[in-house]
Amino acid sequence: MPVKTLTIDGKPVSAVEGQTVLEAAQDAGISIPTLCHLDGVSDVGACRLCLVEVAGVSRLLPACVTKVTEEMEVRTESERLKRYRRMILELLFAERNHVCAVCVSNGRCELQNLAVAQGMDHVRFAYRFPPYEVDITHRMFGMDHNRCVLCSRCVRVCWFIEGAATKNVAGRGADARIITDLSQPWGESETCTSCGKCVQACPTGAKFHKGSTVAEMERDRSRLEYIVTAREKKQWIV
Repeated sequence: MPVKTLTIDGKPVSAVEGQTVLEAAQDAGISIPTLCHLDGVSDVGACRLCLVEVAGVSRLLPACVTKVTEEMEVRTESERLKRYRRMILELLFAERNHVCAVCVSNGRCELQNLAVAQGMDHVRFAYRFPPYEVDITHRMFGMDHNRCVLCSRCVRVCWFIEGAATKNVAGRGADARIITDLSQPWGESETCTSCGKCVQACPTGAKFHKGSTVAEMERDRSRLEYIVTAREKKQWIV
């Protein structure tokens, strides 16, 4: 396959044609913060935390869906990017009801870790305090809409890895939410296979195993990676 040469933060990088800036950076050992990205499923550029600067382009571009081009010059760190990333994180915290001290994923939350890494010590925006409920109708799992960041990882995993198409996104903007089938309680779903892949994919405490209490929720992403790798290598085809 044709190879593209580019620079990321001044470092010469080679990438296969069709790769994204995020993939090229990861291969080169350069870290770019992400939240909606999940290896094994298609990217949608929802969270915008992976925004980067590209020479000759005035606007910031999401690294996860921007394809590499020959002689592209990319910057992943700048004061402008730091301001944008911190603002995005603050808006995510203000949009719903993230109370880390009583969350099942406290200490193991990607949103929390990103806030720490970006130096976010307070939120400058007014909290919306939406009246969202917790769906614990499923016999094994629960869904806390208060902690959802609408990354759509669970939706993409449900559709493209499990193939059940149980989860989806309904509504628009700040009023959007993850739904089960035709917006029915999770426990009443006829399509859910109870595989738990959506729970493993969730970056926050929005999806959890029932019975988990503060800081007890742990996820094993290697299960998802194993399934994706096995399918790509056609290990299950007789």
